[in-house]
Amino acid sequence: MKNYKNVELGKLDEIIRLENGKVFLHDKLELSGCEVSINTVPGGFKVPFNHRHKQNEEVYIILKGEGILTVDGEPVNLKEGSAVKVLPDAARTIENTADGEFEFICIQAKQNSLEQFGLADAELC
Repeated sequence: MKNYKNVELGKLDEIIRLENGKVFLHDKLELSGCEVSINTVPGGFKVPFNHRHKQNEEVYIILKGEGILTVDGEPVNLKEGSAVKVLPDAARTIENTADGEFEFICIQAKQNSLEQFGLADAELC
């Protein structure tokens, strides 16, 4: 058994053609500590509902375009290079406010589950 798993997702501009313009990595990479989705949505796209999570906080990392993440009714402006953490109980929805494509990564992980990170979780070998 290898100590890694590699998958090819294709080009980001091709993800828009997938169902809901997203690809989830949990199953593809057999992730056990988080969920990651890569998203590409067209101009004017808006998720037509709010949602919240039972346990998972989310981190949105904007790769391209502009949009708004509405969290508990408060709009948060997003652009390339923005990163936002949203706690599980918060109601959220996201929309593309530009004409072009909006590309972002969303990472979900159980709130307060991270015990070590960076060099604290590394050893030289």
